[in-house]
Amino acid sequence: MKKLFSILSISAVLLLMSNSFAQDRSVATDAWAFGFGFTYPMYVGINGASLNTSEFYGGHILIQRNWSEHVASRIKGAYNHVAAQYYANYNDNNGFGNGEYVTNNMITGDLDLIYYFNPCEPWSLFLVTGIGVNYNKPENAIVYSTNTETGEKSIVAESELNDESNFGAQFNLGAGIEIKIGEDWRIRGEGTYHTMGNSKIDGVDSRTGDDFGFFGGSFFGGNSNDSWIHADLGLLYYFSKGEPSKYCQLYTGIAEVDYNRVEDIVRRYQTTPTEVDYDRICEMVKKCMGKTEVADKWVLVGVNFDFNKATLRNESYPILDNAAAILLSHPEVNVEIQGHTDQIGSDKYNDELSLKRAEAVKKYLIAKGVDAGRLTAAGKGKRELMFKEGDEVSRFYNRRVEFHVK
Repeated sequence: MKKLFSILSISAVLLLMSNSFAQDRSVATDAWAFGFGFTYPMYVGINGASLNTSEFYGGHILIQRNWSEHVASRIKGAYNHVAAQYYANYNDNNGFGNGEYVTNNMITGDLDLIYYFNPCEPWSLFLVTGIGVNYNKPENAIVYSTNTETGEKSIVAESELNDESNFGAQFNLGAGIEIKIGEDWRIRGEGTYHTMGNSKIDGVDSRTGDDFGFFGGSFFGGNSNDSWIHADLGLLYYFSKGEPSKYCQLYTGIAEVDYNRVEDIVRRYQTTPTEVDYDRICEMVKKCMGKTEVADKWVLVGVNFDFNKATLRNESYPILDNAAAILLSHPEVNVEIQGHTDQIGSDKYNDELSLKRAEAVKKYLIAKGVDAGRLTAAGKGKRELMFKEGDEVSRFYNRRVEFHVK
């Protein structure tokens, strides 16, 4: 049984390496990114207007700073072209009124805060909020009247903001998704709602009531601030990264593994030294997975600790992943996780240290989905040494974890 679990441990490393290692290294503790793409903007907080026009388009660029796996901030600039038709087919005493298409070219700059909900996945949902400034210049904010008899066209009213530049603050709230397409590249989709600090982006300040007074005191018939939305589709390129995320290594169970060390560990546990045939191992795993039997004593080959440490090493993650998978496939099995130390140090200190090692493994298995009620942790200290020799290698293998079925 010990040999079977040794083989499964190495196999887990090999199978995970081919499709997951790049994903693990693509998430860093901190990073810088550059983004660009298309934007589709549209008015939402306006009244008395028809949006039967296709004049909605734009683009954006951004610089993003990821402060951690979950939190980022960015500076974003965008160009947005929007349009709407107001008071089409209006009738007055002089004839037939026509509301023109009021167009607006908006240039925006935003400072946003981003929170990623699941940064270690190939796709990550995020929430974005922030503030910004909106420079815009509405054009053609005019209502004409056409005489039904002569066909003569005359201006009935013109907004004070027509062809005038103005600035306004805006508040941003949105959500989106990033999809990994490479180690450094992401596809980014986002939808954001903007509330303006004024009511001028549509060409008329509806709060003043003095632009088109004969329409009842307001061009829109309302008195709230303007609002608009946009949808982004673009690319994000991470051009600078810090250290690979240890959080995501813990979450995914994938790490940069010293395969020579793992192979040496397996050989150490074998009763007869043998060369490792990796192709044969893969074949055996395909046959054995799902049919594994859990022995009363289960030595986690490869889960060893540095001297005086209770921190999981990189090569332990895939082995613990395999252990978690077996426990999840055998829900009837409860285990005691026993931590061990080498022979250096007092009994009291080693008992405490070995318990911490067992607790570290228990915490990891719970994070991988194993019910906490099935797991208990115990520290055995230095009382059950596997190797009596005092050399450094033997002491390293003594600093281990075992499962005992209860």
